[in-house]
Amino acid sequence: MSNLPRRDFMAAAAGITAATTAALMGTKSAEAGDPSFMNNVPDPLVAGKELPTFKFELEKSKGKVIGGSFGKEATVEQLPISKGIAGVSMQLEPGAMRELHWHATAAEWACVLEGRVRTTVIDPQGNAETNDFEPGDVWFFPRGHGHMLECLGNKPCHFILIFDNGYFSEFGTFSITDWLGHTPKRLLAKNFGLPESVFDGFPKEEVYFARGAVPPEKAANSLQGVKLPRETHRYQFLTEQPHRVFKGGREWRVDSTRFPISKTSTGEFLELDPGALRELHWHPTADEWQYIVEGRVSVTMFGSGGRYRTETLEKGDVGYIPQGYGHSLENVGDRLCRVLIGLNTGTYEAIDLSQWIAGNPVDVLATNFGKPAALFEKFPRKDVFIAG
Repeated sequence: MSNLPRRDFMAAAAGITAATTAALMGTKSAEAGDPSFMNNVPDPLVAGKELPTFKFELEKSKGKVIGGSFGKEATVEQLPISKGIAGVSMQLEPGAMRELHWHATAAEWACVLEGRVRTTVIDPQGNAETNDFEPGDVWFFPRGHGHMLECLGNKPCHFILIFDNGYFSEFGTFSITDWLGHTPKRLLAKNFGLPESVFDGFPKEEVYFARGAVPPEKAANSLQGVKLPRETHRYQFLTEQPHRVFKGGREWRVDSTRFPISKTSTGEFLELDPGALRELHWHPTADEWQYIVEGRVSVTMFGSGGRYRTETLEKGDVGYIPQGYGHSLENVGDRLCRVLIGLNTGTYEAIDLSQWIAGNPVDVLATNFGKPAALFEKFPRKDVFIAG
């Protein structure tokens, strides 16, 4: 993380529904472009005279709390504009585990902010992978793949989960105790070839956060033995050097070109120095979900027709920009800010305003703005990306 050691990142991070889908899908389907995006279908929420809020104070929300563990989510229920991406802030206390579960309607991308996490995931071919994660590491679990998350060591862990569907709810996921607890013992016994008495005392309701002993430092093999998937679910993201360095900040980025299994999600991490600006830009093929890890950020959004909105996001807040909407991020605090960004695409694409201007002849620019051609000779001749 540039010249910032991993422990600084850990310290900075510490302390921290379907009815609408049916209505949307009931209109005429997209006839051109990527069918996974429905932005050619008018969205009443962003079609009004004023742009709606795109900010939610995630870490100030209550969420679900069990003991020293919690899950706080931002879906379309909490932030109605966020139809393409949902996010969860989750903390696990030592000995706690987010029980075996799967997500029927979303893939899961995550970045560890604090502590250590162990995961096990199984794919439809029966391959299973167990990995240990530290701050700055990310994982990706494709839609429908069964997995669990558990805290390692004697300190809590904190991580941010990003899902490629804004209608997804972490609290409506498919958990193993919920399933087994509502299945007749006769059926379970027949399924596993075991006596019905084996299932006496099993939970009758969803456990969600299971609690037990702190896991061993070295993970044991699964019951079936070693049967690894072709693609790993783990990527060491922020241990790398920044992928792009500018006068006013740094950027890390991981999409499917670096992390092949992450076919529907891209992760980006921005560090902006005081006063620095991630310039005005838009994403042609993805929505953008922002989580403020540290600092104070002014985020703008342009929605055409003279509509423009600015929100100030602080540590623990979430921002959301729909696909194709112009936006910027500016550090308006007096110290470094850090922003974790998720995009619901496996291949990163963006067009920056400086890049767009530089891609046009000066006579075109002069005519467009009604200004002398010589004026545009002063403009940048390449993409600025971050302005200091």
